[in-house]
Amino acid sequence: MSPTDPAVDAAVAPVPVLHALTVPLSALGAGALPDLRDLLAGPDLLTWTIDGRGLVAHGRAAEHAVRGADRFTAARVWWDDVVSAAVVEDRVGVPGTGLAAFGAFTFAADSAADSGLVVPELLVGRDEHAAWASLVVAVAPGTPFRLTTEDVAAAWVRRFGHAPGAVTPPTALSAPASAPGAAATLSPGTLDEEEWTEAVREGVERIRAGRLEKLVLARDVVARLAAPLDPVAVVRDLAHRYERCWTYCVGFGADAAAGTGRVLGATPEMLVQVLDGVAHARVLAGTLDRDSAPVGEDPQEYAARVLGESEKQQHEHGFAIDSLVASLAPYTDVVATSPEPFILELPNVWHLASDVTAVLRPGPAGDPPSSLELAEALHPTAAVCGTPTAAAAATIPELEQMDRGLYAGPVGWLDAAGNGDWGIALRGAVQEDERTVRLYAGCGIVGASDPDSELAETWAKLRPMLQALGLRADPPGAVLAGGRVVPTGGTSPL
Repeated sequence: MSPTDPAVDAAVAPVPVLHALTVPLSALGAGALPDLRDLLAGPDLLTWTIDGRGLVAHGRAAEHAVRGADRFTAARVWWDDVVSAAVVEDRVGVPGTGLAAFGAFTFAADSAADSGLVVPELLVGRDEHAAWASLVVAVAPGTPFRLTTEDVAAAWVRRFGHAPGAVTPPTALSAPASAPGAAATLSPGTLDEEEWTEAVREGVERIRAGRLEKLVLARDVVARLAAPLDPVAVVRDLAHRYERCWTYCVGFGADAAAGTGRVLGATPEMLVQVLDGVAHARVLAGTLDRDSAPVGEDPQEYAARVLGESEKQQHEHGFAIDSLVASLAPYTDVVATSPEPFILELPNVWHLASDVTAVLRPGPAGDPPSSLELAEALHPTAAVCGTPTAAAAATIPELEQMDRGLYAGPVGWLDAAGNGDWGIALRGAVQEDERTVRLYAGCGIVGASDPDSELAETWAKLRPMLQALGLRADPPGAVLAGGRVVPTGGTSPL
């Protein structure tokens, strides 16, 4: 499927006619609401979960890859056409039921990586009150066809090997993707540590010179595993260990079956969630490594003191909130934010966080904007780009010297009614081949930033993926040796 503009795509790739049926899991014999982490399995896994709720899917009924400045528009045009042509029977009727698609979009418009949407064949969803399964099948136009509950049950058995009522929670976490101590290497990516800290120094100088107010700089490291990556093991580890984050796994394109281009991770930041005409977002800016807490001091009091009383951290957080509220302004008359930033506690770090809620204004057709339209409008936020946005976006590739690809771009799902969750692809990685994974982490840079402290922060943010890959998250130290980062004995910002 060639990623081109929407007009060319429409000419060369007819819109598929999809038939979808959603039934409650109780109709398949399931009892209590499942923990979706128990259903993470299969080589073609697609997932968006938090604390056992969300969506888990398998197979591909349809997909569409796009590139360029119009990538969001091209995806929306394709999705609208798919929805218009689809035959849908939805017996549950909540966000995420009926026809739904997973998606991931690049950070930059000129990225060489694909963005796109994937409509899964079998989707299992769960919110606080209901659980459901959706089956989607592509059918030739004009073909008489109707899905039944028995079809959904049969698809479940094909995917999971047992009936829904037979689900039993695992007794222990899955093994990591690469057993600790295995012969895996962790190497510098585009810039090594010294080169990246120099880039941060240059960024600080530009901010102090008045050319920017804030700049977000990221770095990459490359993990080469001794055995083929097990994405299910990675996602299971993240979903259990970081249950307050949104665990994601999305891949599309011709090489998706081999894992090439798959993006996966556990993000703490919600770019935008749209549910029945109301938008929600979680903004993070301000980070503190939990390993930095002094012995003998209450960790929560330490986090509140260091983050809450830090002018630098509060300054950075303010940029992120102002950026989001300004981007939401054309779509709403009512925006509510947290009175004060709160401390979000994660296993690896603490963050300054704020929640934002906005009642969306109906558009010309009477419907509120879709979650994907809002994701495009809000991306990139100051939390992953900087302020002013245009100046920061132009500076990032100059100093980082890399294509971020899907890192720090929107990742999530949407349904036919426009509901959806779009997080920011943070605390994650992109799989490059069966044994190679590129990890990313970034930091918000302001005039008071210290390059060495920012480098340490990136290691703290890399920790979730390093742990999930089975690489030691607290190795003795990360030192440069022959152009490679290798674990040694001692202490480390990891």
